[in-house]
Amino acid sequence: MQIKMLVLIFVINFAYITLNTLRFLLVMRGYRYFAAITSVVEITIYVLGLSLVLNRLDKPINLVVYALGYGVGVYVGMVLEDKMALGYTMISVILPDPKSTLPGVLRSNGFGVTQHVAYGLEGERLELEILAPRKNERHLYDLIKTEAPNAFVIAYEPRYISGGFWIKHVKRRNARRKK
Repeated sequence: MQIKMLVLIFVINFAYITLNTLRFLLVMRGYRYFAAITSVVEITIYVLGLSLVLNRLDKPINLVVYALGYGVGVYVGMVLEDKMALGYTMISVILPDPKSTLPGVLRSNGFGVTQHVAYGLEGERLELEILAPRKNERHLYDLIKTEAPNAFVIAYEPRYISGGFWIKHVKRRNARRKK
């Protein structure tokens, strides 16, 4: 009976924390409605799990298993969010060669690239700004590494996107879905 209770405590806290992690990441990426729905399920599971542990504090193993479920839930929540790859990433690339062919390679692979000349400590550089869906991020990094192994790369998540390449891209994608 004790083993079944320990498994139940672990699974409940694992589920709660996995949902908690996903909800937090959904909020950070602007998916408000999905985050709100997730929070309803999350808090229900939380109350159930916490009550199981608090009613059985006479056995410290219950608390240990609860904590283990917490840790594993955080990890799995992060892995799931990474697999879902929600949102976009903004990549800035600085190339020492102002005549680099990387912008053309990226464009031929479907990435929108804004380029301009920059000046660094050692002279003229080529700076690229690339906005990409997170699901394509790994492919983008691989292209950059292959074509320009000495590139300086910085990535961050944009909070707001409007206009430009993405408006055309989204309109084309929506038109294809309607067919």
